[in-house]
Amino acid sequence: MTGEVRRAETDVEREDAFAVRFEVFVEEQGVPEDLEVDGKDDEAVHFVGYAADESSDGSGSDADPRPVAAARLREVGDATGKVERVAVLEERRGDGWGRAIMEELEATAADRGLSTLTMHAQTPVEGFYRSLGYETTSDVFEEAGIPHVEMEKSLD
Repeated sequence: MTGEVRRAETDVEREDAFAVRFEVFVEEQGVPEDLEVDGKDDEAVHFVGYAADESSDGSGSDADPRPVAAARLREVGDATGKVERVAVLEERRGDGWGRAIMEELEATAADRGLSTLTMHAQTPVEGFYRSLGYETTSDVFEEAGIPHVEMEKSLD
């Protein structure tokens, strides 16, 4: 992985994160757009990963690095955050972007005083989240026609 993950603080960074999510969830996985855009983005902290070795115009220049990963974090309870919309473009999976975006998200959660993170993880990536310290806390259930499990991690 060559690039950086950062909190999406500007409109452009947020749009970049949304573009990654749209490509992964709507175009690749067939999630209906009205489920992907759930009205909770304004209450979340967004993250975006930019590949320095790839530009949005295909030139390889890092003058306009290409967004390749995204995630969001919402506070959902007393000292609890929910990890949502973690997405890495298909051609960049396995390059370390998922781990990098989760590290930034978890650091932000800890800085905000959150002690527990929960998520609904798609079952094909359950093992990835286990490798980051998350534990499965539910049986398999469906969201948007995709099998998921609930997972949790203590940040203490």
